[in-house]
Amino acid sequence: MKAVTIKQLKDELAHKSAQDLKELCLHLARFKKENKELLTYVLFESHDEDGYIVTLKEEVDVQFDEINTHSFYYIRKSMRKILTGIKKHIRYSKKKETEVELLLYFCAKLKAFRPSIKRSVQLQNVFDTQLRMAKKAIEKLHEDLQYDFQLEVDNLLDNE
Repeated sequence: MKAVTIKQLKDELAHKSAQDLKELCLHLARFKKENKELLTYVLFESHDEDGYIVTLKEEVDVQFDEINTHSFYYIRKSMRKILTGIKKHIRYSKKKETEVELLLYFCAKLKAFRPSIKRSVQLQNVFDTQLRMAKKAIEKLHEDLQYDFQLEVDNLLDNE
C-alpha cells in the first residue's frame, strides 16, 4: 500500500466529523509511541513552552547522569540517543526558540561532561555540528533573542 500525499489527507480530513477525527487521533496514538508523544505535546504542553523546555532539560540531565563512562564507545552511543530524543522534541514544538535553547543546553552539557569530549574526535564533531545548527536557527529569530542566544554561544566558545 502506497501512502497518499499530505494534500490528499488534508482534503479527506476536511470531510470528517469531529467524532471521526477524535477516533482517528486515538487510533493513531495506539500504533506508535511517537504519535502518542506528539498528541501529548499538542494537547497538554504546547500552551506552556517554557515548562516544556524545563521538563526536557531535566530529562536530559537524568540521561547525562546515566551515561556509562567506561568507554568512549558507550559515551558516543549515549550522546546519540540523547540527541535523537532532543531532535524529536524539537520537531514536535516547531519553534526556533525551543530548538536553539535545547541545542545550546545539549552543547553546554556535552562541553561540561567528564571525561572531556576533546579526547574524542567524534564527540567534538557532534558538539561542533550542534553548535553550528544552533547558530543557523539563531539567525531566524528576532534581534533581541539573537543577541541573548549569541551571548550563550560566545560563552560556550570562550571556555574552550
